Amino acid sequence: MGTILIVDDDPTYRELFRDILQSEGHTAVTAENGARAIELASSATPDLILMDVQMAQMGGIEALVALRQNPVTSAIRVIAVTALAMEGDEERLLAAGFDDYISKPVDLDAIRAVVRCHAPLARDGKTSP
Repeated sequence: MGTILIVDDDPTYRELFRDILQSEGHTAVTAENGARAIELASSATPDLILMDVQMAQMGGIEALVALRQNPVTSAIRVIAVTALAMEGDEERLLAAGFDDYISKPVDLDAIRAVVRCHAPLARDGKTSP
């Protein structure tokens, strides 16, 4: 299973996502803001990032831009996790460069499905989507 970076300024969401992902066999790393996410993504090179969009210190879109500009992190799939649920928000976030979208409050099955879709799985020493 892969390493997934969870980025959210709400500790409850970080813990919830961590518990769900670890129960699925993934290694979960957490960050409380976009700046810390950039640092961890560069050093831990996660297979997938679940990124809250609205955070007090460096929001998700700003962090995504920085991740995409860094050759070390540019190819990491980043999923927007957000309470933004107005018409057009999903399209706007995908256009900003996120690879997928999960809305809050979160649906546990939706998290599992998105992670299964995007996180690489180790099979016979090979990585596949």
